[in-house]
Amino acid sequence: MYSKECIESFLKNQGRLYDEPVAETLEEAEEFLEDCMAVEVRNIKEVREYLDEAGADVSGMSDEELKEACEVFPLPSGGYLIVEG
Repeated sequence: MYSKECIESFLKNQGRLYDEPVAETLEEAEEFLEDCMAVEVRNIKEVREYLDEAGADVSGMSDEELKEACEVFPLPSGGYLIVEG
């Protein structure tokens, strides 16, 4: 369901959202992402749309602020993984 890129990025950067690791292996990370229904999107516009639809007030946030939000994980390919903690 999730690309290897998403799983690896989350595993490597999970400290951005959580104080303690929630996964130690790729398998655990994938299971965690499935459990919390994380979403992979292609660009920052889709990040904004997703968070807006989820009820977050993002209207006053710049794209840079969205990219730095703790639940938004930039991916090497240019996409984003959104993990709601």
